[in-house]
Amino acid sequence: MDAPAAPFTAALVQLRGGTSVAANLTETMRLVRDAHAAGAAYVLTPEMTNLMEARREALFAAIVPEEDDPSLAALRELARELAIHLHIGSLALRASPQRAVNRSFLIGPDGAVIARYDKIHMFDVDLAGGESYRESASFQPGERAVIADLPWGRVGLSICYDLRFPALYRALAEAGAAFLTVPSAFTRQTGEAHWHTLIKARAIETGCYVFAAAQGGRHDGGRETYGHSLIVDPWGVVVAEGGTEPGLVVAKIDPARVDQVRQRIPSLQHGRRFGLSDPRGGVEHLHVVRRPA
Repeated sequence: MDAPAAPFTAALVQLRGGTSVAANLTETMRLVRDAHAAGAAYVLTPEMTNLMEARREALFAAIVPEEDDPSLAALRELARELAIHLHIGSLALRASPQRAVNRSFLIGPDGAVIARYDKIHMFDVDLAGGESYRESASFQPGERAVIADLPWGRVGLSICYDLRFPALYRALAEAGAAFLTVPSAFTRQTGEAHWHTLIKARAIETGCYVFAAAQGGRHDGGRETYGHSLIVDPWGVVVAEGGTEPGLVVAKIDPARVDQVRQRIPSLQHGRRFGLSDPRGGVEHLHVVRRPA
C-alpha cells in the first residue's frame, strides 16, 4: 500500500460577488494572493466567482465563451505565478446565444486546466417569502461527474445545488475521491436550514474531506447568500469555518485521515445491489455499485 500523502494547507476564498466582472476578479485575486501568503497549496473559490447576476439580459450581456473569458485567463496566470493548485469554484460562461454554463475549473501550478465540470443539478425553486430561482432558464446542465488528481489524492468536483444529491458524491468517492468540493452561493434561507447538515452528511457518507467555499452577504440586486465557508473532515468534524464577510478559511489537511476513517467505518465497501418492490405494481431494480477492491 502506498504511503499517504503529506499534509498540506488548503484555503477557501469567501466572496460577496457583485455585477462587475472586473471588480469580482480584483477581489478574488487579492484573496488568492493572501491564501498563498498563508501557505496554501490548494485554493478554492466560490460558485459564480466572476459574476453574481440574476437578471437574464444583464447576465448574457456580461458573459463570454470560455476561450474569451478574462477571469479564467487571469486566474490561470495567477496559479502559474504562485505555483499553486487554484480551483475556480465556477464561472458563468456563454455556451450559445441563448444558454450559459456554470463551470468549475481546476488549474494546476503550471497554469494549465486540469479538469472542467459543468453543474449538473439546476436550482429551480420557489422559497417562502417570495424568493424564486430558475437556473434552468439560463443555464444548461452538465451531464458528467468529474474526478481529478491532486498531489495529495483524488478530488471530486460539484457545485452548490449538487449538494442535495448524495448519489453523485457516492459515485465520486467510489471512483477514488478523497476530497469533495462544493463551491456554492447558498441562499441565506436554505443555508441557515441545511448547509452545515448537508456538508457534514456528504463527508460522513463518503469518508472524504469536503471543501465548500461560499458566497456570503447581501449582493447587488438584493440577493442574500449564507456564507459560512466550511472545511469538514471525513468524520464530519468542522475543521474551519467562515462567517458572512469576505475573507479566507484556511486549514491544514492530513490525507491520512481519509484512510483512518474509512477503516473505522468501511461503508464504501459495503454497498449492495437491491430491488425495490412497489405495492402500486411492478418492481424497479436499483443498485449501488461497490467500489473495486
